Amino acid sequence: MNILKEHTETELNVKGSRFLSEIFPCSEQAEARNIIKNQKARYADSTHVVHAFVLGLSGEILGMSDDGEPGGTAGRPALDVLKGHGCTNTVLTITRWFGGTLLGTGGLVKAYGDCAKQVLADADGKGLFVPYVERKEFKFECDYTLYQSVKRFLETLDVEGLSETFESLVSVSGKIACTEYTVLSARLKDMSNGRIVLL
Repeated sequence: MNILKEHTETELNVKGSRFLSEIFPCSEQAEARNIIKNQKARYADSTHVVHAFVLGLSGEILGMSDDGEPGGTAGRPALDVLKGHGCTNTVLTITRWFGGTLLGTGGLVKAYGDCAKQVLADADGKGLFVPYVERKEFKFECDYTLYQSVKRFLETLDVEGLSETFESLVSVSGKIACTEYTVLSARLKDMSNGRIVLL
C-alpha cells in the first residue's frame, strides 16, 4: 500500500460543469470527516462536494458520499478508483459546479471516475505517493557524551518527526519503522552499556 505525502488538485470540465478534484493525506477517520467538512464550507457556492476515503494499514476503513448526486453515480466510482490505486490514508473530494447540462447517470459515473483517475495520475506524476511504513513511537534520554554518536546512528534509520530537548540530559523522541525498533533498542543499549533504554 502507498500513502500520500501532500495535497494536490486537478480540474476537469464536462459539458459546462466544473469538477475540482483534490486529495489529502489523512490517517484517522475523525481527521477525514474534518477535511470533508472544511471542503464543504470552503466551496459553499458549489452544487456538490462528493468524497471518498481509504484509511488503515490495509485500507480496511472506507467511506464515500454522493452528496446529492443520484445514488451510486459519484462517491462509488470515486471510491472504486481510489481502492484500485492501491493507496491508503487518502481522502478524495470532488467539488462540482453545475454547468446547466444534465450528464445522466452514465455520464456522472464516467465524470467522477475520470476526475479521480486524473488527480491520482497527477499525484503519481509528482511522486507524491510513497510506500506505507508502519511506525512506532520511541523516546529515550542520553547524556551529552553519547549524543553525537547516537545522532549519527539515528540518521542511518527510517525515523520521522525527530525531536530533541536539551536539559540535564538530551531527550530524544520520534517515530521509527516498526521493523527497525528492535535494532534501535539493541544498538542504544550496546552504545551506552545498558544505560539507554527506550521509554
